[in-house]
Amino acid sequence: MDELSRLLSQSGFANMEWGNWVMYALSGVLVFLAIKKQYEPLLLIPIGFGIVLANFPLAEMGAYGEGIIAMIYRGGIKTELLPPLIFLGVGVLTDFRPLLSRPLTFLLGAAAQIGIFITALTAAYFMGFSLKEAAAIGIIGGADGPTAIFLSAQLAPHLLGPIALAAYSYMSLVPIIQPPILRTLTTRKERAIDMPQARPVSKTAIILFPIYTGAFASLAVPSSAPLIGMLMFGNLIRESGVTERLRKTVGGAMIDVVTIFLGIAVGATMASEHFLNAKTLMILGLGAVAFAFSTAGGIVFAKILNLFLPATRKINPCIGAAGVSAVPMAARVVQKFVSESTDGRVNPIMPAMGPNVAGVIGSAIAAGVFLTLLR
Repeated sequence: MDELSRLLSQSGFANMEWGNWVMYALSGVLVFLAIKKQYEPLLLIPIGFGIVLANFPLAEMGAYGEGIIAMIYRGGIKTELLPPLIFLGVGVLTDFRPLLSRPLTFLLGAAAQIGIFITALTAAYFMGFSLKEAAAIGIIGGADGPTAIFLSAQLAPHLLGPIALAAYSYMSLVPIIQPPILRTLTTRKERAIDMPQARPVSKTAIILFPIYTGAFASLAVPSSAPLIGMLMFGNLIRESGVTERLRKTVGGAMIDVVTIFLGIAVGATMASEHFLNAKTLMILGLGAVAFAFSTAGGIVFAKILNLFLPATRKINPCIGAAGVSAVPMAARVVQKFVSESTDGRVNPIMPAMGPNVAGVIGSAIAAGVFLTLLR
């Protein structure tokens, strides 16, 4: 009986606390959204299951313990390995032609990063966070999960869980968050602007773009090189036309494996004792502010540009909302919103992809700026 009593006392059931149940419920919500609503299922399911593993009492399955998930966390996130590998895969899957055919939309992707800096300043000067913590929180406004993980792992690793959760949650909720902002900031006349056909892009420009952009960004902001460099390397693999095997591997099996490890390791940082506190609630709130300001920044800047453009070259300001780097979801949301607002007459999916892919570059450079100034 003594052995049985000792066995029971060392079981997870006997050591369960209320915080564990809260985290199980949170995991259930994420998995429900992933399966039922199909919100970022490739990420939310690994993150959700990682949360469950981290909250098994005495199981040592959290990211900060000594178990197998901790090995993945230390080897993949603390070493800054997995986020750049995600960017390598994203580069293979990204077509920069919409951006190159309308270079002006690059400015919309840059303007949509304003939420990052507004939120970082708010967190630092009004919410009591340190400058490093504030920068990591602000990057949520880029709507780029790997960048948020990359930055927070270096500047504020103790906040990695809530920052990653906010980043991926708001990415998955783009179809809910952005339409009200679009409706508020644009008129029916602006939504009806049908942008002219984009000019064709030469094969030479397509190949030179990742080389020159990667080199320029890495020289200008060296701290952004792990992300921008891998993004552009992946894109060169895609566009060169002579590395089909590498393209299939990086854009398929490799990015899938990395996504699994990244998601489950991030979820495993959310043990109840690290996650359930006032800072988490503040981060979730600040993340919403960051995302809203980034969406609004792209829209408003497009409206400003229209003041200086001739009537035949006006920009549909709705595409500015796609400047957040939730690719391609943000562009699809813009397409659906504008199409429904104009009864199908205007369909800006391709123009919206320009600022959308520019946002990926913009958020990575913003992270590099923070690292340069604060690390």
